[in-house]
Amino acid sequence: MTQEVQRNYLEIKSIQDLNKVIKPNEDCSLDLLEPINFQLNKFFYKNIGKKYKWIDRLIWTEAQWINYVSNKNVKTYIFKFKNDLAGFFELISHGEIKEVEIAYFGLLEEFQNKRLGSYLLYQAIQKSFNGGINRVWVHTCSLDHKNALNNYIARGMKIFKTEIIKI
Repeated sequence: MTQEVQRNYLEIKSIQDLNKVIKPNEDCSLDLLEPINFQLNKFFYKNIGKKYKWIDRLIWTEAQWINYVSNKNVKTYIFKFKNDLAGFFELISHGEIKEVEIAYFGLLEEFQNKRLGSYLLYQAIQKSFNGGINRVWVHTCSLDHKNALNNYIARGMKIFKTEIIKI
């Protein structure tokens, strides 16, 4: 059965356009994943993505995962709540054009709808602008969390392209 999905591409071109979100709780922490650990990327991809039909990477071999997370342009941040893994985001730097793509972003289901997503997105955008970046972009679709698009817009991102895809 074919399903029509709306995909929205959003961007923010200045850190000054980023709408601030205060840290929701002192029990939250966000750290760059160093050293890299493809198992954590894979864990978040599978466990967050299963509800939203993230399927592209499900067929990846260990070697493909390792190759991806080993790329110097890919950075993974891990979000914890009370020392429990809660969410993540992956940033892909396109330094030659001074852009960063928020490739994947999300919270595990038990941490959703607690105002943590807005803080995590704020942090993702803020960290993306480090180092002379002129643009941060992301895409989301109608299969993603019901608040995803509104969260991106509330942080100051603007839709620059919309398309309908069939899956």
